[in-house]
Amino acid sequence: MSYLVLARKYRPRTFTEMVGQEHVVQALTNALTTQRLHHAYLFTGTRGVGKTTVSRVLAKSLNCQGVDGTGGITAEPCGVCQACRDIDAGRFVDYTELDAASNRGVDEVQSLLEQAVYKPVQGRFKVFMIDEVHMLTNTAFNAMLKTLEEPPEYLKFVLATTDPQKVPVTVLSRCLQFNLRPMAPETVLEHLGHVLAQEHITSEPQALRLIARAARGSMRDALSLTDQAIAYGGGQLQEAAVRQMLGSADRTHVFRLIEALALGDGKSVVDTSEALRVHGLSAAATLEDMTVVLQRMAVWQAVPSMAADSDADPEAQDLVRLAQLMPADETQLLYSLCLHGRQELGLAPDEYAAMTMVLLRLLAFKAAPQPSAAASAEKKTPINPRVEPVVEPRVEPRVEPRVEPRVESRVALTPPPMPLAASPGAHTKPAEAASASPKPSGLPLPVRELPQRTAHVPAMGSAPSRPDTKSPPDDAGWVAVPVRQQPESRLSSERGAASTPEVPQVVATPEGEFWHGLVTQMAAAETINALVRELALQSQLVARDSDTWMLRVERESLNNTTSRERLQQALANAGHAVRLTVEVGRVQDSPAKRNAVAAAERQLAAEAIILNDPYVQGLMRDYGARIVPGSIQPV
Repeated sequence: MSYLVLARKYRPRTFTEMVGQEHVVQALTNALTTQRLHHAYLFTGTRGVGKTTVSRVLAKSLNCQGVDGTGGITAEPCGVCQACRDIDAGRFVDYTELDAASNRGVDEVQSLLEQAVYKPVQGRFKVFMIDEVHMLTNTAFNAMLKTLEEPPEYLKFVLATTDPQKVPVTVLSRCLQFNLRPMAPETVLEHLGHVLAQEHITSEPQALRLIARAARGSMRDALSLTDQAIAYGGGQLQEAAVRQMLGSADRTHVFRLIEALALGDGKSVVDTSEALRVHGLSAAATLEDMTVVLQRMAVWQAVPSMAADSDADPEAQDLVRLAQLMPADETQLLYSLCLHGRQELGLAPDEYAAMTMVLLRLLAFKAAPQPSAAASAEKKTPINPRVEPVVEPRVEPRVEPRVEPRVESRVALTPPPMPLAASPGAHTKPAEAASASPKPSGLPLPVRELPQRTAHVPAMGSAPSRPDTKSPPDDAGWVAVPVRQQPESRLSSERGAASTPEVPQVVATPEGEFWHGLVTQMAAAETINALVRELALQSQLVARDSDTWMLRVERESLNNTTSRERLQQALANAGHAVRLTVEVGRVQDSPAKRNAVAAAERQLAAEAIILNDPYVQGLMRDYGARIVPGSIQPV
């Protein structure tokens, strides 16, 4: 006698035997009891959740004749009449199953629909079941639309698919849709225990938990894995054998990794990872198990009362201990790292090294320990404090705006900031003092200099500012800052030395002059573009003879075969049929450097024109205007 696999042997024969799909069973049972039957049903869901099973049970409910042959439509088929037995055996003439994955053309669908004009031969209804209906072609879908919308009263359609997004909306609107959900691991675990009890096979609870999690919501996958585990374990299901068969890491390794990460012990993380490598355990399965553990830890950290509800779980104590050991924010971070780290395993040459990097990433993100109050105070208060010049960036103070005449200019000008005590070159503009007192040309202006603070100096002749309650004592040091009547002629005093355009250094050569003109001509004619133009601009013509030119580039990425061949072709079109050779080295004369030098010279010339303009100088002298950095652009 041939062996029948568990997935087929324990396929549900009635609605009451189905597990995990109570919402579908209840809807179909009520519809059969009240005789409110739709003409087309669509069952969706992942593999192994019961789509074909529900279709067969529905067909038996519609055609059941009862034990005595006088039965009618019922939600509880007898299973012993001729119709029930033939449907279970797959030989009922009025029940047709079409595999759309291999019969997806319009001819197969038309052949099926031709049978719709004939009334049932044995049963009460004809039932057309189309599995994986999303595989049908658009022409096949269009061919069945009319019959699917208005079928004969004796015809019922049952469609099943794992991808309802690919089913046209014209088909979806004609069907009553039921979504079969993936089964919870607890539901799978309970059903596996019932099956193994009937098979008289001993099993360990933790082994069944591993299979239930590995099934990922599919009861058929769970039963198939159970068959494999029984064969692997010699008729028994033990945790060690099942774990080795699935390639999943022992939870002790997972707990050890999480504990080491919580304590910041990088050595234990690396040692445990190497142990997983030695035992040949899957790195992806390890990260997956860690996400499961971390998810339960996060739940217990958010709802501590749930820890008491899991006393039957042997891992509950370890999970609670780790949840108390690791902060909640690190739990969330590690969960995200493990979840996204599984995608990086396929990119790395060694999956165990990739897993180690994923785990060590948490140690890199750990917050540094906070220093003690005494250490902080000692660090902030030096033993021998010195008054150092303030080198903070210039900050615009919040002062009341002065009412001044509006001045229009060709450059953007802004009012000057209040002078800073220790800023190099800081100066004041006694604009208002011209009418109140003589101009103190060249006289030193005493300015208070404070440690770690910036003192604002009022202009001479202006109204005194309000006293500052946080000002230092009057015996602080004083620094003399001269009053400048004219700003520095260089634009660097306004925009800073760092913002002054840096002129590239070019060592001009005759070959560079020739190459610059040729590249400029080809770029203007648009015979070179993209990477080819970049190669030409960034390269230096080192040498040339009648048939070979040598170029030099600084970046290896520019020296690729495609760009070199296209540049060689562009040169041939320009009248230079030569062969190009490219080397990598220091470039001193390239078209890009020459263009940069020309641009910098134009910028400096434009800035000199503005700074030397008498009208601009008058605005800066009389009204304290400043040139906004970056506002001068050469035309």
